[in-house]
Amino acid sequence: MTLTGKTPRLLIAGLSLASLAFVAAADSSWPQFRGPTGQGLAQGKGPLKWSKDQGIAWKVAMPASGWSSPVIAGGKIVLTGARKDGDATVLSAFALDAKTGDTLWSVDLFKPAAAETAAMHAKNSLASSTPVIGDDGIVYVHFGHMGTAALKLDDGKIVWKKQIAYKPMHGNGSSPVLVGDLLVVNADAEVDPTILALRRKDGSIAWRTPRQQPVRSYFSFCTPLVVENNGRTEILSPGSGLIGAYAPDDGRLLWKVTYGEGYSVVPRPVAADGMLFVATGYNIPKLLGIRLGKAEGDVTKTHQVWEATRRMPKTPSMLATHGQVLTLDDTGTLSGLDAKTGKSVWNQKLPGNFSASPILAGKVLYAPTEDGVVYVVQVSPDGAKILFEFDTAERTLASPVLLDGALYLRTDEHLWKIVGEGS
Repeated sequence: MTLTGKTPRLLIAGLSLASLAFVAAADSSWPQFRGPTGQGLAQGKGPLKWSKDQGIAWKVAMPASGWSSPVIAGGKIVLTGARKDGDATVLSAFALDAKTGDTLWSVDLFKPAAAETAAMHAKNSLASSTPVIGDDGIVYVHFGHMGTAALKLDDGKIVWKKQIAYKPMHGNGSSPVLVGDLLVVNADAEVDPTILALRRKDGSIAWRTPRQQPVRSYFSFCTPLVVENNGRTEILSPGSGLIGAYAPDDGRLLWKVTYGEGYSVVPRPVAADGMLFVATGYNIPKLLGIRLGKAEGDVTKTHQVWEATRRMPKTPSMLATHGQVLTLDDTGTLSGLDAKTGKSVWNQKLPGNFSASPILAGKVLYAPTEDGVVYVVQVSPDGAKILFEFDTAERTLASPVLLDGALYLRTDEHLWKIVGEGS
């Protein structure tokens, strides 16, 4: 089982995603939500210590607000945001120079009506979906029901724009993924939830598949994960009540595992060593260990290996490393679970509340709180230890990025590039 998709170009060594060795294409990149593998795993080392006076390469003000995470390719950082222009709301994308933080281009894309921006959850934003950069030099940005667009990475020129109407609950949160010539997004709306694919060349709809899972609350905010499973490309997409594996060619449901009334699912799934790990959302969050391999239809009874119910995340995504699944629940308990059994091995409390998904560089984990305190934590199969903490003094719900030894963090008003002391 390996990750797939045209971006980034990856060379996967063996079947273990926990210990995979990958080679990035020409330029190092962080092209999608949670990095090259989509699972929060970073290459190389990151900063271990810094201060306000040393180790911060730059800190620049954001021209628009939002909780989308940065994506980086070709020395360009791309983000999305929303701002007010009089009474109008403007949704935009902009690119910064990774070396200097200077703005390279900024493009206004959509002006949603007031009704489209209403009923936003306090922990959401109008620009929460992280863009994805293709190996075709195109960056794809997504604002849920308010619009989707493709732009040239070099200069921000618009290739196409598309709006697909549906009724969200609490706004949007799912980020898009690339698979072959398709851009795939979850549209797990308040009613009639679907997963859909747009053609990358022009934004036209290739297919749209209803969830068809009877639950009380249909809305969710999860980002799919694309894998090669048993020689077949599958789009693994959690929604309310189920995780489904969908075929890229026509969107048909290949198999599913159900989890009752779980809804408002946020954490992106992770996979390692032939296993898939899926969070089930509210009200009682669980983590499921699912055996990958040949599967057709409803495989809940045959492929679900275990479930864990204590200290499980509702919002932050998981990590899989060295035979363990690392979870960070919303109240700050970092846990190591045995990947084969789901049994808890260790727990470490991180003070604060968490929404951002942590990232892991080797044995070092980076996790920002909602209040903007960044924890640097050393993890091992036996436990975890806080090495350092830094208070940005700004709220953040965006997930961090680690590339070429630098940590990038979006806070309420700024984007930070942190390289560490002595760099």
